[in-house]
Amino acid sequence: MPTVDRSEGEPSRGRRADALRNQRTVLTAAAEEFVISGVDAPIRRIAARAGVGMATIYRHFPTRADLVTAVYRHQIEACAEAGPNLLADTDSPFDALRRWIDLFVDFLVTKHGLADALQSDSDRFAALHTHFLDRLLPVCAHLLDAAVEAGEVRPGVQPYELMRGIGNLCVGRDSDPRYDPRRLIDLLLQGLRQPRSPGVDDVR
Repeated sequence: MPTVDRSEGEPSRGRRADALRNQRTVLTAAAEEFVISGVDAPIRRIAARAGVGMATIYRHFPTRADLVTAVYRHQIEACAEAGPNLLADTDSPFDALRRWIDLFVDFLVTKHGLADALQSDSDRFAALHTHFLDRLLPVCAHLLDAAVEAGEVRPGVQPYELMRGIGNLCVGRDSDPRYDPRRLIDLLLQGLRQPRSPGVDDVR
C-alpha cells in the first residue's frame, strides 16, 4: 500500500486553527471594548486587548462593519449555546432562564450602536436581525417552556414578547448613568413567576 504523505496538509490545518483562534480572540476583545466604548472603539485598543497586531484584525475584518457584524454573530452564537447548558447545569429552570437573560442583556449592551455602524448596508443588518431571531427565539422558548412545565412561570408568556420587552428596557442605558435596566428586568421576571399554591406548611 502506498504511503500517504500528510506533511503538506498538516501545516495548512495548523495555520487554519491558528487563524480561527486569532479570530475568536479578536472577537472577544472587540466585544469587551464595545461594551466600554461602543462600536467606534479604536482598532488599536482592540488589537492591544487581543494581543495581536492591527494588521491581523484588518486581515480578518477589512472594514469596521465586517468586525461589528462578526462580533454580533459571535455573541449570538455564545448566547444561543448558553441556554441548553444553563438548563442542564441549573436545578431550577427559572434560575436558568434568569441567568440566560443576564447573558442576553450583556449581548444587547454589546450590540449598542450596531444599527448606526451598519446604516450604509441595510441588507446586512436585515440578515443579522433574521439570524438573531432564528437562533435566540427557540432558546428563549425552550427555557420558558421548561420553567412553565416546572410550575415556576405563568403559562402564556411568548418568547418574542419577552425578548422584545427586555430589549426595550435596555434602551437608553448608555445615555443615562442613573438608569439600570437590570432592576426593571428583575421586576419583570418576578412578575412572570407562577404564584405558589398554599401548601400544608402555609396553613396556620
